[in-house]
Amino acid sequence: MTKNATAWLVLLASAVLEAVWATALGLSDGFSQALPTAVFAVTATLSMAGLGVAVKSIPLGTAYAVWVGIGAALTVGWAMATGVEPANPLKLLFIAGIVGCAAGLKLLPQEQAR
Repeated sequence: MTKNATAWLVLLASAVLEAVWATALGLSDGFSQALPTAVFAVTATLSMAGLGVAVKSIPLGTAYAVWVGIGAALTVGWAMATGVEPANPLKLLFIAGIVGCAAGLKLLPQEQAR
């Protein structure tokens, strides 16, 4: 596996962890619940560390856009799947658009900075 492919896998894993920490943050009730607060702290740290590793091979703007987009889509997807947030076809379309745009950034050819 190439260094760039590994960076993209780390970025994807970090985006998944972003969704975990965002969900845990919501469940922490202002950091008053011990377990969700601990899950938030650990996964936020790992997610940020993964993003830091990924930007060694992926341009920062692209990596950050993918990290935020995939993390946000997974967070709202989980909220809809668990009944915390209502789902509707238009919302699903827009979430699919976020994921599609993030995937599109991966498909672009690598450009070298000037």
